Amino acid sequence: MPQLFPANPSASMVIRHVTPDIVTMSLPFARFGHLQFGGRGTLVKLSTGSLAVFSPVSLTPEVRETVESLGGNVKYIAAPDLEHHINLTPWKKAYPQAEILAPEGLLEKRQSNPEHRDTPFSFIFKKEDKLPRSISKEFDAEFESEYVHSHGSRELVFFHKPSRTVIEADLLFNLPAKEQYSKSEEGSGTNLLTKVVMPLMSVKQPSTWQRRFAWYILSAKDRTGFNESMKKIDRWDFDRLIPCHGDVIETGAKGIFRDVMAWHLEQKNTRD
Repeated sequence: MPQLFPANPSASMVIRHVTPDIVTMSLPFARFGHLQFGGRGTLVKLSTGSLAVFSPVSLTPEVRETVESLGGNVKYIAAPDLEHHINLTPWKKAYPQAEILAPEGLLEKRQSNPEHRDTPFSFIFKKEDKLPRSISKEFDAEFESEYVHSHGSRELVFFHKPSRTVIEADLLFNLPAKEQYSKSEEGSGTNLLTKVVMPLMSVKQPSTWQRRFAWYILSAKDRTGFNESMKKIDRWDFDRLIPCHGDVIETGAKGIFRDVMAWHLEQKNTRD
């Protein structure tokens, strides 16, 4: 089986305060062992002092120190889709008070692994849920969410209102993954295979290829539902976007999102 993450994540992880209350944990991640997508977890400290972690990465000593520096009260662990769940169990064991948020289907998927199947989920997002979905008073006060059930990986997208930040997994990519490979011996995260697919995962204008990727691949199973979700996200007042794969878009993210998802936001009959 190809190695997805580095054997020693402490050596190559970049832990960075994006804002005083948001910390990213970025490290190398190679899809299929070769495509250098990069991986990222995000910690957010709520005004109540509770912590929420999205797409949790390896719980290294440095990550534990970071959690403690933010008060240590991890109360929410979010698996943003069917793929970003590998580290849920270690985090739940370390912070048993935390509640896991996940899309429908993930609990069932994890039953095949004895190490994962007994990890309980507290909130499972479902297509038929009444809107708006409620997690808790403190969480709802700071976050909005959209369950993109039409995405092949069943994406959960979160909007942190105080910082105007969207946190997502496999909805929008921003390769090359410069920060995630900045401490890696593998170099800049742009090996030959990654360069070949990079246009599909780049927001560099014109982002025609990622737009096509979203239209023909990500939304293929339910384009109407995907369009509805993109329009809901477009109503959020965000400026920053933290993806799991590729560099953080520090500002101007709303315009980039609109560019990549233009065909889903406009009901055109022709595509480039």
